Amino acid sequence: MSPPPVARAEIVVDLAAIRHNVATLRRTVSPEGASPVQMMTVVKADGYGHGMVAAAAAARQAGAEWLGVATLDEAMTLRGAGDTGRVLCWLAAPGEEYAAPVAAGVDVTASSVAQLDEIAAGVAAAGSPARLQLKVDTGLSRGGATVADWPDVVARARAGEEAGTWQVTGIWSHFACSDEPDHPANDAQERVFVEALAVAEAAGLRPEVRHLANSAAALLRPSSWFDLVRCGLASYGLDPAPGHSPDLGLVPAMTARARLVLTKPLAAGASVSYGHTWTAGQPTTVGLVPAGYGDGVPRHASNSAETWVAGKRRPVRGRICMDQFVVDLEGDEAGAGDEVVLFGTGRDGEPTAQDWAEACGTISYEIVTRIGGRMTRRHVHPDGGAE
Repeated sequence: MSPPPVARAEIVVDLAAIRHNVATLRRTVSPEGASPVQMMTVVKADGYGHGMVAAAAAARQAGAEWLGVATLDEAMTLRGAGDTGRVLCWLAAPGEEYAAPVAAGVDVTASSVAQLDEIAAGVAAAGSPARLQLKVDTGLSRGGATVADWPDVVARARAGEEAGTWQVTGIWSHFACSDEPDHPANDAQERVFVEALAVAEAAGLRPEVRHLANSAAALLRPSSWFDLVRCGLASYGLDPAPGHSPDLGLVPAMTARARLVLTKPLAAGASVSYGHTWTAGQPTTVGLVPAGYGDGVPRHASNSAETWVAGKRRPVRGRICMDQFVVDLEGDEAGAGDEVVLFGTGRDGEPTAQDWAEACGTISYEIVTRIGGRMTRRHVHPDGGAE
């Protein structure tokens, strides 16, 4: 276990774990003797709660050729932090300014002719051509051009390429059900993607990369790898397809922990927290943890999640409050200042983000991206240093 935290409540991110995970995933999709597949490490949503800039640097150190973000602002934050490699962003509302990302060499995504027109306006303002990727909706029914609109998007993109407005660097889509390897949507989406690529090729587009696979598909569906895979959750050591993924030795990079602020005896029949949703059936001791839903600790974890205190898993008792929650120490010795691990690697028996997700009826993506609030975040390096 790590030393007791100095902070009241903190998130500790192991950058060595991120480097290990990215390197492991790269080896998985580019085994020796096979054609190389490029790696995009997705660092959107502040690096899935791990810190975008630090996570991006760790991914680059592990050989990630690309970084992926959702928004133009996120892309420009990476450029402002000094990243000069390939960066793809894919989510922009009408009226957003493309000039700065275009000038910074960010790959921007278009899903419609109207969006291509907005990017063209950004190119004119920037005075330099764009790096452009096209997204097709293959069945997720979220972002991306519809199959019906795809020929018009491709034709406009090709015309802009011939005019020198942009270079089409990629064509891509996104799976809906890759965490369920036997779901028929996976085969259907891959067929639609191949058909969309054929339409683009017939129009004269020759993109640098074609990509469809996210973390789950990178682990489970080699036919979808094409030229590049986009790994988000798996890069942070979490399982994108629980119950299906092979054990690659990925290491969870985030530990959320705090210090008990007090402990107290509890008599049989005493009830805990708002609404008295839990009542002690026998005498026990409880500890107060100084973090709550104001810090991203899910209220849905009330009476269901576990923590790790004094070498054992300790259940959450009663409702999680805005700033604090209570754990059952079951009469064991623990005191104010002792460490509480909400979730971590699981290596020593402590709960993981996946355990918390299951306790809350959600996914580990939500657990790690929402945790934070007033908790401090510290990045740990292999030499034991921190920033």
